Amino acid sequence: MHEKFVEEPALYVNKGNIESVGSESELVSQYPNAKVVHYPDRVFVPGTVNAHNHSFQSLLRGIAIDKPFLQWRDESLYRFSPQMRREDIYNGALFAFAEMMLAGVTTVCDFFYLHNFGLDSDEIVIQAAKDIGIRLVLARTMYDWAGAPKGYLETVNQAVDNTLVLADKYKDDSMVTIIPAPHSLHAASPEMIVAGHELAVKMHTKFHMHVAEEPFEVKDTMAKHHGKRTIEYLNDLGVVDERLAIVHGVWLSKSEIQLMGEKGASLNYCPSSNMFLADGVTDIPKMANNNINIALGSDGACGNNRISVFEEMRMTALLQKVVTQDALCVKCKQVFDMGTINGAKQLDLNSGAIEVGKAADMVGIDLDDLSMQPMNSDLEQMLPNIVYAMQPTAIKEVFVNGRQTVRAGQLVNVKQVDLLNRIKKTMRHFDSVKQLS
Repeated sequence: MHEKFVEEPALYVNKGNIESVGSESELVSQYPNAKVVHYPDRVFVPGTVNAHNHSFQSLLRGIAIDKPFLQWRDESLYRFSPQMRREDIYNGALFAFAEMMLAGVTTVCDFFYLHNFGLDSDEIVIQAAKDIGIRLVLARTMYDWAGAPKGYLETVNQAVDNTLVLADKYKDDSMVTIIPAPHSLHAASPEMIVAGHELAVKMHTKFHMHVAEEPFEVKDTMAKHHGKRTIEYLNDLGVVDERLAIVHGVWLSKSEIQLMGEKGASLNYCPSSNMFLADGVTDIPKMANNNINIALGSDGACGNNRISVFEEMRMTALLQKVVTQDALCVKCKQVFDMGTINGAKQLDLNSGAIEVGKAADMVGIDLDDLSMQPMNSDLEQMLPNIVYAMQPTAIKEVFVNGRQTVRAGQLVNVKQVDLLNRIKKTMRHFDSVKQLS
């Protein structure tokens, strides 16, 4: 059902999964004791999957803008994240997940490297996800570059042990998945990268890694490793395979993209972040032509400002069309799948489509919202309107694992006024940090 829209369908949801799809009369007859809830003037689509985010960065939005990448990093991430207390990490994650939820994100992969408090930091993010009700894949970041803030750093053994502890704790939790994530070629040593791959093999997961986001990483890799480009060098390390999911992949050669396709690696694409930070433009048509599974991410809010996957669908299509000057290079159905079923596939989740057997992760869109108009009788405009025209005001209902997390455009599990007070409290703390620096 992610490929077409059906008029007046009904779903039977049991234990978080879609158990049956049909007409209301059929399902009421089949399940006479089930609770029936009607949603008139709504179309339900699969919940979107945010395949790459940094939750704590939501608190840094607007702090360092219109800056070159390294200056942006130093003035926002490196300046403020070391000062984050436990409550600030929680507030940032709660803020990020709440904003995503209201934008129709039902699953987020949080690439998390702020380990100021060891495993407690990870547990804080997990608790925030549970409190909001979002499905969380915690990409526990492995980071050992000495130039980074102390709270980011672990030894290889520490990173491996801590990741395994979390993975074991949450192995039976349907709402939390732990995966390894060596940060990047410039922030994780070769030993850390290899350890991340070995963890992925042991844990039967993917591993995520920033790759070729900025030209400096490519130049640095070539200078240190006999002219090898990033994917070429990673392949020499033996880590380019179906477990590798790279983030960004802006500065890759044609041969590197071909190698990724041959090895079964995948891509998390963050177009708005790449534009905001002046990274460049990933070659999405070439990635697709090499059968690379492409998922969409928002990246952190201080390197994007918005964290909506519907927004990233639109940006993906428009950016690729203007760069290639080919209106057919990426189509609306293609980017819709990138933000839903492709993301679920990349994260090894049983979601991303409204089908029997899939998790009941869904978004209810108001057909009467002006941004969803006009609509012809055969619904041909539905998908184009969702991808190219829809505003956040149209997102009214959100369900994750069969539980409603947004009702009539309002969060169910968290009061917005309480969330605002939390954000303001952290910002007062940041103000004191600025005065001391």
